[in-house]
Amino acid sequence: MASPLEIDEENDNKGSMWDLEQKLDQPMDEEAGRLRNMYREKKISALLLIRLAYQSLGVVYGDLGTSPLYVFYNTFPHGVNDPEDVIGALSLIIYSLTLVPLLKYVFIVLRANDNGQGGTLALYSLLCRHANIKIIPNQHRTDEELTTYSRTTFQEKSFAAKTQRWLEEQSFIKSTILILVLVGTCMVIGDGILTPAISVLSAAGGIKVNRPEIDNRVVVVVAVVILIGLFSMQHYGTDRVGWLFAPVVLLWFLLIGGIGIFNLWRFGGNVLRAFSPFYVYRYFQKGKKNSWLSLGGILLSITGTEALFADLANFPVSSVQIAFTLLVFPCLLLAYSGQAAYLVQNLHHSQDVFYRSIPDKIYWPVFVIATLAAIVASQATITATFSIIKQALAHGCFPRVKVVHTSKKFLGQIYIPDINWILMVLCIACTAGFKNQSQIGNAYGTAVVLVMLVTTLLMILVMILVWHCHWILVVVFTGLSLIIECTYFSAVLFKVDQGGWAPLAVAGVFLIVMYVWHYGSVKRYEFELHSKVSMAWILGLGPSLGLVRVPGIGLVYTELASGVPHIFSHFITNLPAIHSVVVFVCVKYLPVYTVTDEELFLVKRIGPKNFHMFRCVARYGYKDLHKKDDDFEKKLFHNLFMFVRLESMMEGCSDSEYSLCEQQTVQSRDAMFNNNGNTGSLSIVDLSISSVDSIVPAKSPLQVNVTFQSSSQCTEVDELEFLNNCREAGVVHILGNTVVRASRDSRFYKKIAVDYIYAFLRKICR
Repeated sequence: MASPLEIDEENDNKGSMWDLEQKLDQPMDEEAGRLRNMYREKKISALLLIRLAYQSLGVVYGDLGTSPLYVFYNTFPHGVNDPEDVIGALSLIIYSLTLVPLLKYVFIVLRANDNGQGGTLALYSLLCRHANIKIIPNQHRTDEELTTYSRTTFQEKSFAAKTQRWLEEQSFIKSTILILVLVGTCMVIGDGILTPAISVLSAAGGIKVNRPEIDNRVVVVVAVVILIGLFSMQHYGTDRVGWLFAPVVLLWFLLIGGIGIFNLWRFGGNVLRAFSPFYVYRYFQKGKKNSWLSLGGILLSITGTEALFADLANFPVSSVQIAFTLLVFPCLLLAYSGQAAYLVQNLHHSQDVFYRSIPDKIYWPVFVIATLAAIVASQATITATFSIIKQALAHGCFPRVKVVHTSKKFLGQIYIPDINWILMVLCIACTAGFKNQSQIGNAYGTAVVLVMLVTTLLMILVMILVWHCHWILVVVFTGLSLIIECTYFSAVLFKVDQGGWAPLAVAGVFLIVMYVWHYGSVKRYEFELHSKVSMAWILGLGPSLGLVRVPGIGLVYTELASGVPHIFSHFITNLPAIHSVVVFVCVKYLPVYTVTDEELFLVKRIGPKNFHMFRCVARYGYKDLHKKDDDFEKKLFHNLFMFVRLESMMEGCSDSEYSLCEQQTVQSRDAMFNNNGNTGSLSIVDLSISSVDSIVPAKSPLQVNVTFQSSSQCTEVDELEFLNNCREAGVVHILGNTVVRASRDSRFYKKIAVDYIYAFLRKICR
């Protein structure tokens, strides 16, 4: 067994000197016992997996489960004349469900999650960690030492290494990948609009089936009322009613599966011939173009598959796989087979086959459950839209909007008021404007197939860079996926004028907003980086910075993780006073799903000690929520005080700037261990003022049993007392505003994008 020191180094060298000393103090058998306990905790029992699989039904499968409400209607919008067409369509549905949700997503794509997070932006974050393709260059080498910054390594001459170098050298490729990701994100937003529209409208259509005298406009009004109620309740979150979702969806799957068995028994199992792929060939041979166009309706049988990946966050992959293979997949096959058996005997009922196939005695209970299932499916899609907007915010691809956490127990449950009302207006417009399921179905299919294509293209890079798959496996996966998805895409292209234009228009608007915002953010960051103030200029001002130092702490917010921002020179040039303590605060998001509280802040001193200037970098993942509130301020000062204590213990106080880098930390450890905890001075590495701007985590020194020189302790007490007095005198948050303008020789589209669109977005965002 390796020693505790070797274990620490093998783990990835992320522990601090304080953590290392604690491990050295532990007995060998205690360390081994701790590791065994950690291993036991990671093993999930079969009972827990089944429980998680049950809970995942209400979050992951609502959208996919409500597809039987409208698939056959959209496949045969003008009716069906030949029973063989029904069997051919059923065969296509069976193999679509088998190849796309089951084989591609459940067993392959779900494994490409980013520490349990799914969706196109999660894939992008995963790729950003394995190749330097992020366009905003705000990462620091210490960011790669985060616990959640997991990445794989590959050999220098491997195919993955060559692909990585090719991606990093081509700026055009970086922009192309980003646009591809944004297109997929915009299409998911389109799903958030169209899923509630088609699901609720299809469920409400059951009123007209049992009461034929009711006008279609009444059905639309009922659907709109349900939608208004659904979106109006979003600010309460799903925590309070979420416990209802899983039983509703479970009951829904059992009902549609049971009704399918009943119809197969009642009308005969002749349709089960559709399990033979021969009937797919016959379907296309006989129907030709009409059969090809009907693929737009068949595609709706796999809608919700992308939501299955995007909503993965709160469940382990194995539980989602169990739920799909043991319950969802069999019930969907039974439901479609039963509807096909009914439709073969009742060809004129293609437009409302789901409700027509329900036994009369349970019609109204099924109608109620169908409506509830449609609401659950809509809720899951809306929540997924909120999550993906939050991820886009973290990647600098969306204007800043208000994000509200609706649950103290579940970090992923959020509510975005602005997006909620935009979704509601667009969803009601689709429901009331199209007025029938066929055109909404065409729009829905266009959005779904484009998201699948984007996921396939991103998966190529994941298989190469992350999984290190052989190129033959990559070609096989890509070829099969593109054949299926391009076939569906070619079919929905013919229906762009029949409703398919809706998601393209919505996605186009969101794509322009997101790309222009990201472009403007990059240009603003580049300006800040190139115009930052040199340290020599700061040192030339002296301890008073050439101004009156008034009591208090000034928190100067900047996007730079290194250097002094240009706004600071502007500030001290135009104002006669500055606070006694100045802290440059940089808040940045990293391509990780979360950052632990212990690793949230990095702290560094700027200039000599008597300048009382610090830098503090707050790092967040795309699932984390940053708020400039009392809690943030409290954590910031706690880490600042810890840094001052750490610096005093390491005797890093002098009249020149020191960078506390990894090399220094290692030497300091050696000095501490050689002295066996006795009084002694620790070695310091002077990297000079022009050195790399390094920052280190402020770890608590209270856990270390080391006695330092009294001069260090006095200095520490004096500065901590000074900082406390300044904090009590008042804390001021200082934010600058950089105005971005296109240069005079820029092309007209850049002037429109920067001077008008970006300027407007900056004006209305938070």
